[in-house]
Amino acid sequence: MSTPLRVVYMGTPDFAVPALQALIDSPHDVVGVVTQPDRKSGRGKKVQPTPVKACALAAGIDVYQPPKLRNNDEAFERISAWEPDVCVVAAYGQILPQRFLDIPRLHCVNIHASLLPKYRGASPINAAIVHGEEESGVTTMIMEAGLDTGPMLLKESVPIGRLETAQELHDRLSELGAKMIVPTIEGLDAGTIEPEPQSDEGSTYAPLMSKADGQIDWAKTATQVANQMRGLNPWPGAYSDLVETDQRIKFHLAEPIEGHGQPGEVLVAAKDNLTIACGEGAVKVLKIQPPGSRAMAAQDFLNGFDLAVGSHFGG
Repeated sequence: MSTPLRVVYMGTPDFAVPALQALIDSPHDVVGVVTQPDRKSGRGKKVQPTPVKACALAAGIDVYQPPKLRNNDEAFERISAWEPDVCVVAAYGQILPQRFLDIPRLHCVNIHASLLPKYRGASPINAAIVHGEEESGVTTMIMEAGLDTGPMLLKESVPIGRLETAQELHDRLSELGAKMIVPTIEGLDAGTIEPEPQSDEGSTYAPLMSKADGQIDWAKTATQVANQMRGLNPWPGAYSDLVETDQRIKFHLAEPIEGHGQPGEVLVAAKDNLTIACGEGAVKVLKIQPPGSRAMAAQDFLNGFDLAVGSHFGG
């Protein structure tokens, strides 16, 4: 390896922490970290440092938290002063204006949680599961002005488990990105990685999810409904209202099975079996959350919640 690279790291949530730690543990020099401002979170709504900030401070790395980058001369000067060879970006939460992309000697490199050009955008992990993909992965790429459209550097795929949730896939891809980032920046510096332009053919976009995306349409197939439940677990969460009581129930995990009935109709509600009809087939609910309570197994839910066969979810 040549001279250690000067790295500026830009990231915010849990997903970005393993890659930062991998760079800290590498021979390279993380000279600064840029992350989102601290925000209130948790039940007490106390101001909490971002996960990336906490990791950086524990390693004694300088942290900078600008509220925005666009039209921010101070941020430009602050990041430029670190004189980075490369900027590594992972789930930072802001679009980088062109002049920020031009700061490092090499490039700004992004860790993106999909097999580009599929699922560009803010919610690639959720979208892959919701759309029934059998595999996902991580692509490292050179950033450019377009949204996740830059040339690809390294790409690794992983299978998606039949009942794997977005959180579980998130955790695996976070670790995969950490494994890939040091070889990526070293290969880029050495010229041993040939950047591969993306093709717009076959590209898809995964916009930021909202709570409205969680409402279940029981007229869809059982596979689609089950994919929505696990693809939106934990955020923004899949939900449906019990028509008879107008109670909102959250659905965390289910598997598609054979079954016939009106979409949203409860077909079985006994012991550990909660089965709800869909437009095609039915789902057997595995994990569910009643109002004001925690997520629980279907058996625990049925033991404490009066749900009759023939009841309906939906509207």
